[in-house]
Amino acid sequence: MKQLAHLARVSVRTLHHYDEIGLLRPAFTGTNRYRYYGEQELLRLQQILIHRAFGMPLAEIGAVLDAPDFDRLTTLKRQRTRLAEDVERQVAMIETIDRTIKRLEGEITMKDKDLYSGIVAPEKQAGYEAWLNERYGPGINREIERSHAKMAALSDADMAAWMEELREIENMLAEGLRRGVPPQSTVLDPALKRHRRWVGASQGGECGPRAYAELANVYQHPDFRARYEALEPGFADYLVTAMKAWARRQGA
Repeated sequence: MKQLAHLARVSVRTLHHYDEIGLLRPAFTGTNRYRYYGEQELLRLQQILIHRAFGMPLAEIGAVLDAPDFDRLTTLKRQRTRLAEDVERQVAMIETIDRTIKRLEGEITMKDKDLYSGIVAPEKQAGYEAWLNERYGPGINREIERSHAKMAALSDADMAAWMEELREIENMLAEGLRRGVPPQSTVLDPALKRHRRWVGASQGGECGPRAYAELANVYQHPDFRARYEALEPGFADYLVTAMKAWARRQGA
């Protein structure tokens, strides 16, 4: 188990959990009580981690992998296609950023419309906002508009500093997961308080404990889950649980 944990860059605790819930059993347990894993188990763990990176809950992963019609090769090909599309989008965004930097440094000219090439498509943003509207009602539109206004008012330098602060906060929380700190622990409170203040400021207002707990529900959206799982496997559920635990401690 320790060798597999090292190989797959997951914790032994995670593998124990997968075993306990029947998601990943060892091929056999030796007389020395060591758990041994073969090729099929390694391939299954790969699928578990890939699906987690895509934001799928563990319960659903087990159902997918145990379905009679599950085909590993077909699934891998589909996953590769999805990731390739994401890579293409990210490369396009990097190219746009590089060209914009050169434009600002006076090295090249650039059409205004090309400033937005490769950035998240309007229909993607519209789809996300429609999801929020459907889940929380038309009142959420005021929050969306306020957030848009706040972001639009930031200079390039301010935006870069703003996002760097968010990355620092998220890394602090992800480090808690890596160290095995329970998401309900008060050890995470300083980082969670910073996170809550950042969220409130990004919306141009305050984010009280109840609103913070509701935000945790928003983070269940597949796009958020995929982003957090890319930071650290298991971080999506960890962050949501930590946010709700903090809100409960404040009486929300």
